[in-house]
Amino acid sequence: MADIFLNNLFLIIAALIMAIYLFLGIISMFQLIDYKRANRYTEFNALLSSPLAPGVTVIAPAYNESKTIVDNIKALFTIQYNNYEIILVNDGSTDDTLNRIIQEFDLVETEYIAYAALPTQPVKGIYKSRNQAYSFLTVVDKQNGGKADALNAGINVSHFPYFVAIDVDSIVIPDALQKLVKPFLSHTDNKTIATGGVIRIANSCKIENGQVVQVNVPDEYIARFQVVEYLRAFLMGRMAWSKLNGLLIISGALGMFDKDIVVQCGGYNSNTVGEDMELVVRMRRYLYEQGVKHKVEYIPDPLCWTEVPATHDALQRQRNRWTRGNMDTLKMHRKLFFNPKYGRLGMLGYPFWLFFEWLAPLVEAGGYVFMLFLLMTSMINWPVFLFLLLFVYLFSVSFSFYAVLFDEFTFHRYHRFAHLRKLFIIPFIEPIVYHPLNVYWAIRGNISFLKGNRKWDKLERQGFSNTASE
Repeated sequence: MADIFLNNLFLIIAALIMAIYLFLGIISMFQLIDYKRANRYTEFNALLSSPLAPGVTVIAPAYNESKTIVDNIKALFTIQYNNYEIILVNDGSTDDTLNRIIQEFDLVETEYIAYAALPTQPVKGIYKSRNQAYSFLTVVDKQNGGKADALNAGINVSHFPYFVAIDVDSIVIPDALQKLVKPFLSHTDNKTIATGGVIRIANSCKIENGQVVQVNVPDEYIARFQVVEYLRAFLMGRMAWSKLNGLLIISGALGMFDKDIVVQCGGYNSNTVGEDMELVVRMRRYLYEQGVKHKVEYIPDPLCWTEVPATHDALQRQRNRWTRGNMDTLKMHRKLFFNPKYGRLGMLGYPFWLFFEWLAPLVEAGGYVFMLFLLMTSMINWPVFLFLLLFVYLFSVSFSFYAVLFDEFTFHRYHRFAHLRKLFIIPFIEPIVYHPLNVYWAIRGNISFLKGNRKWDKLERQGFSNTASE
């Protein structure tokens, strides 16, 4: 009886997971179609000359980025917007990152005014350029405190009502700010407090003057898996949660925020490795408690390109950190769980993240153990097992295939047939090779969290190349 009960339980769980993801995929499809239709005739460049365009601060923390920091900053100069500033925060680098910036941009130390009072590690100096061409660049030099602490330091000296948090080595497309700021200007009952956009993978792409000039599928298979994974997560996941107003996270690589709300909530939390997700959840929780209608908007346009881990070791450390950050946020804000006071955030967003982002890998791992037990005891029902295995596999392949296909029909970033051929192979091998690794890394992340690991584990990136792969 026990084996029949567990068989039925795992069958019900699998069917429920597939039904929910199918539901999210359908919502995403219609939402993306609506977005493309609504913005087909939108003239984003009008924001460049409009006196009503709000000021935006771009904040980029940097730690030991000496090899690429000058190119990273110059890439930010390609942003096209009417009224913005760049704040580079040197977070206690132990190499010559600061000296490289000072020499390249002719910086001198200057006095500054703190416009916010978020707690941070001590600031050692503020630098501005003597060259008028770089007047919109400010460099903050501070003691090391981590990414969250560096972002808070940037917020403290920012001038404008909105800020964009980015990774310094991300490649932001020139009109990203125009598209990110648009939802803040929409007059609706729901106040926009944050916006995020699609993050694309720049591994093996051709980069010139801080911009992607030729898109390529990554050479490494482990990076190709992440291309499909990102398409599913952004186009098939966050698009739907934005529509449902249950979005819990804005990617740390690129996100725009209402500075006043962030400051009222106390800024980024330096005591968690999931500071991007935790801030969004805390902002939303705060506004629900204040009775303020609000939303977190998602932009399906590819607004940012970033380098992803290309080795097994680097990727497992990243996923370990993601798991620990998720668990930290869920634990801190457990009051939201099925709490109608917090609207769809409490009734839909938080429970989904708890059950399907955190618990699902644990349940799946338990399923593997149970299957092994049935095999060892010859109790396995082969017709049911093979049917369930084939059904889950085909659903996974179809969902990933659909994500790639839908991206191709909407944004068409991969122009060559060889690129699509490489991507369309991935959904067939991902469930067998890549997905089990993610389950394993999630288990290790849970163990690390329970052991009290709060280490960031900074990834060593290979850097962008100016030569394209064929």
